Amino acid sequence: MIAALFVAVGGAVGALLRFGAYRIIDSATFPWATLFVNVLGCFLAAFLMIGYGNIIPYGMKNFLFVGLFGAFTTMSAMSLDTLNLMSTGEYATATANVVLNAGLCILGAIGGSMTANALAA
Repeated sequence: MIAALFVAVGGAVGALLRFGAYRIIDSATFPWATLFVNVLGCFLAAFLMIGYGNIIPYGMKNFLFVGLFGAFTTMSAMSLDTLNLMSTGEYATATANVVLNAGLCILGAIGGSMTANALAA
């Protein structure tokens, strides 16, 4: 029961952070806000898991990785953004959205991992 509470609170925090990013970042010409939250979330999740995963308590892992990052990052929003771009004939932008999200999220995770390892050295 307590694990579900950690997930729920983390999810609320993550959703509010994503909501804030969507309000601040202009996505009129490209879904920049979705890209931003996905890349930042991947970086931070990898940084925390690689750098501190062995000392983060189970409840905090539920809060962070299931709740906060689960609500903050969003494959569903990226998919809908891509579908909307395709439905208006913006195939090049849709392709760029998929490539940037996938590529930069992986690079973000690599960057988070490298940063955590460098700080641990």
